[in-house]
Amino acid sequence: MDWMNMSALEVGKKIKAKEIGVEEVTKAALDRIAEKDKDVNAFITVCADEAMAQAKKVQKGIDEGTLTSPLAGVPMAVKDNMCTKGILTTCASKILTGFKPFYSSTAVNRLEEAGAVILGKLNMDEFAMGSTSETSFYGPVVNPWGTQRSPGGSSGGSAAAVAAGEAFYTLGSDTGGSIRQPASFCGVTGLKPTYGSVSRYGLIAYASSLDQIGPLGKNVEDVAEVLSIISGHDPKDSTSVAAGAIQTQLTGDIKGKRIGIPKEYFGDGLQADVKERVLAAAKKLEEMGAIVEEFSMPETDYAIPAYYIIACAEASSNLSRFDGVKYGYAAPEYKDLTDLYYKSRSQGFGMEVKRRIMIGAFVLSSGYYDAYYKKALQVKAVIKQSFDRAFGKFDCILSPTAPTTALKLGESLSDPLKMYLGDIYTVSVNLAGLPSLVVPCGFDKEGLPVGLQLTGQAFTESQLLNIGYAFQQATDYHLHLPETKKEA
Repeated sequence: MDWMNMSALEVGKKIKAKEIGVEEVTKAALDRIAEKDKDVNAFITVCADEAMAQAKKVQKGIDEGTLTSPLAGVPMAVKDNMCTKGILTTCASKILTGFKPFYSSTAVNRLEEAGAVILGKLNMDEFAMGSTSETSFYGPVVNPWGTQRSPGGSSGGSAAAVAAGEAFYTLGSDTGGSIRQPASFCGVTGLKPTYGSVSRYGLIAYASSLDQIGPLGKNVEDVAEVLSIISGHDPKDSTSVAAGAIQTQLTGDIKGKRIGIPKEYFGDGLQADVKERVLAAAKKLEEMGAIVEEFSMPETDYAIPAYYIIACAEASSNLSRFDGVKYGYAAPEYKDLTDLYYKSRSQGFGMEVKRRIMIGAFVLSSGYYDAYYKKALQVKAVIKQSFDRAFGKFDCILSPTAPTTALKLGESLSDPLKMYLGDIYTVSVNLAGLPSLVVPCGFDKEGLPVGLQLTGQAFTESQLLNIGYAFQQATDYHLHLPETKKEA
């Protein structure tokens, strides 16, 4: 039996029923990685020995009745920008060569306490800066739906690992769409939770006011269960809200739910296949009892420039700690301390990271702060207000996740502006700190997945997940599996 194509909750039930053992399913996952990942490159680090040791420990806890989570014993993997105690953590960057943290992030800790078995650390765009998962020092991630295709980014490894059946669920991080766009490109389910609902402690920061950890899985039920484990207040994170874990009730009843469609999201630049599949999904939800209506949200036209100014400004500050002195890569030859800083950062960071650090330093510099950064913060507030007005009328907002399906590798990496514009439908959600769910809603003419994005008010994850669950109960797009093969 191919357990790796089952959902995480299905495997969890079989483990509880003693139909399969934790060590058995962990070995199957490691075998799948050995078979598939040479083509996908979703993993930077595979922790085979540690995973098998953890599997044995978890099985004992399940047998003794101390581990009762529905996901206890289910193998998963973690994006490589979350600290994992004693396990190499690189952010897919040369500058963190050899870095093994002495603690784990809160999200990882909570999963381990629930009985998760960690298979390894997942590939990504360097420091989460990119939309293609091609800027990694460890080579590009490949979309299992076509080996000349990008899986999206920056959580490309997190989405590709689920799509290829290498892990039952994964953790990713989302700064401007980095969970949702890969979920769309790889045909999996991904959730960007409300800012502050999941602790960022142990997440290596890109842009602190925008970053959020979230789950990716094969369906809404798996994602909802992971969210219930990792969410909730954390005293170690000052941005963590004082609330308990987010619990969901997946009834599938969406009658009377008001769904808004921003007309600005369906204009020029949107691939015809994507538009057709997303609008067909809206029609399906309407047939199921939802009230679907178009409305105008012009303020989101300013989201891309505001997002990149704010994100790059915060990145230039956050990445100043990587200096070649305290940890990670240090230049082997240097004249003095200043030269060590210069050479370590020049040799340790990739081109995209350097580009964003320079943009951030520029917009924060004297004479430009008011002209760029301050205005971007004002636009951020305006975008938040536009969402508030929309949610005065609608329960959620429906939109495409990305303007295209998965691009060919190299297609946008050579054109940074094109790559940045690929985030046009996702970045405004991060600026407003809102939750957003992506579920597969069909395929384009080449058979590549299309993702439907559902965005809600802060802390309405339960409602979003129920709408996504209703859609998946009525469709089978999330059940389709890719074949990892070379394209002609």
